[in-house]
Amino acid sequence: MSKPPVLADEDTPRGFAFALAAYLLWGFLPFYMKAVAHIPAIEVVAHRVIWSVPIAGLVLIWLGRTRDIRLALGSPRTMVMALLTAALITVNWSIYVWSIGAGRAIETALGYYINPLFSIFLGAVLLRESLDRRQKIAIALAVVAVALLAWESGGVPWVSVGLALSWGFYAFFKKSLPVGPNQGFFLEVLILTVPAIAFVAYTQINGTGHFGGTGSVDVLLLLGCGLVTAVPLMIYANGAKLLRLSTIGIMQYIAPTMIFVIAVFVFKEPFGPYKLAAFVLIWTALAIYSSSLLRSRKARLAAAAHTPASG
Repeated sequence: MSKPPVLADEDTPRGFAFALAAYLLWGFLPFYMKAVAHIPAIEVVAHRVIWSVPIAGLVLIWLGRTRDIRLALGSPRTMVMALLTAALITVNWSIYVWSIGAGRAIETALGYYINPLFSIFLGAVLLRESLDRRQKIAIALAVVAVALLAWESGGVPWVSVGLALSWGFYAFFKKSLPVGPNQGFFLEVLILTVPAIAFVAYTQINGTGHFGGTGSVDVLLLLGCGLVTAVPLMIYANGAKLLRLSTIGIMQYIAPTMIFVIAVFVFKEPFGPYKLAAFVLIWTALAIYSSSLLRSRKARLAAAAHTPASG
């Protein structure tokens, strides 16, 4: 009796460990951003770029993938796409760093909760991907949650929306970047290095910079920005290759949940009834969305089990 074929995208323990480590690191990142909250967000982002380059470069050398970078540098199309994704990740990082330091970590968590729903919306609009009924309901609930917060604050909750839009478009265009995730990240920070160094040099010359002269703690924190930026991203990139899309889709709630808990119980940010109602809507939307992912996965497994093995 022939056995059903094994799916090529099965989860692996190694992939799960990589992804879990990355999401836990991202979940604890607000503590680091609070430690640098006295430094302007754009300066922190500049140092995130600068000190990520040597780390990402060493990883590529270790993996033996430096040839990919040389080929990418010679491809105008690849460089244009990398320039676009670099700009989007800069916007995302800037909003994130500023919002944590400004005491708006709850809005940050909401933005990353909204992100997967915005991504499937992008797929429907730009790629004409069909949405099932559950996905449509989940997106509708997310829109209501954002509208509720807008009603409370008298304006668009731009931190949440900005994070969801910038990361959603980043992930969308990143798929079109014809290099691996590690190579793509190195290319992005490499492109951003020149303006980042120029900005840091300007702040140091005019005396407003925090890299030296203001105490060794600031220097160490800014140097560490490379580690807290590059390490989780590259761990995640390797884990994502070893996990099913549905598994990644559900695991991505780990980091915003940790940010939410930290914001409410550690940072003591205000969490009134409107925010509570918005989060209940979002959590309901994500539960519906997750059930859709699991349902699709179950259907695909059933279809594979009934497919006769060749040979």
